[in-house]
Amino acid sequence: MLSSLVVLCIILAIIAFLYASVGHGGASGYLAVMAFLGVAPAIMKPSALVMNLAVSLFSFIGFYRAGYFRIKLFLPFALASVPMAFLGGTMTLSDSIYKKILALCILISIMRLLFRFKNQEEEIRPISWGAGLLSGGAIGLLSGMIGIGGGIILSPLMLLMRWASLKQTAAVSALFIFVNSLSGLYGQLQKGGIQLTEHFQWAVAATVLGGLLGSYFGSQRFNVPTLRYLLAVGLVIASIKLIFT
Repeated sequence: MLSSLVVLCIILAIIAFLYASVGHGGASGYLAVMAFLGVAPAIMKPSALVMNLAVSLFSFIGFYRAGYFRIKLFLPFALASVPMAFLGGTMTLSDSIYKKILALCILISIMRLLFRFKNQEEEIRPISWGAGLLSGGAIGLLSGMIGIGGGIILSPLMLLMRWASLKQTAAVSALFIFVNSLSGLYGQLQKGGIQLTEHFQWAVAATVLGGLLGSYFGSQRFNVPTLRYLLAVGLVIASIKLIFT
């Protein structure tokens, strides 16, 4: 039992490290691991959101200190996403629908891990408030429904639309994930409380450690491509399990 817990904590720490290095909280990765282990969705959602809060906060601090955060980019997304994440957190999905939606989001996160976007400042174009509010609201609702922060959707969108550079996107996504996770968790509390696993505190400690290291290396040093590919393989297996169960 102890050895299984140690292995789980190591896996969670690696996931937190890799996601924090690109400004994400890692909820999709935590959920994939829990789904693979057969954890019930009622436990998965709040557990992932709490771990997401810690990792995304450390990730944001790292990129903020490095000077990459832009408040004008963050505001239009956040103003719409926070109330919608709360609304999503109050919703209850059937286990089957929940797993299918989660599998889709995990596949999106895999593409984000594997696909390296170009970082060309001259191509950046300003975002309109309408586009920011609309996309932020939609992502926020989905985030609250399935227990993620929404960065795995927001980040590729910002980069594909050329609304920000790579590390500016990471900084905005990290804070976006934090506020959405907080709002979604509060929505779940209002719905009737949350359930957490017996060894939850060890899982949180592991993700915090991974998040601290990931935010430092992602904002100041380098990323680790090989580990990203290994994580992507694991996520593919987990998403297939979700789709066919």
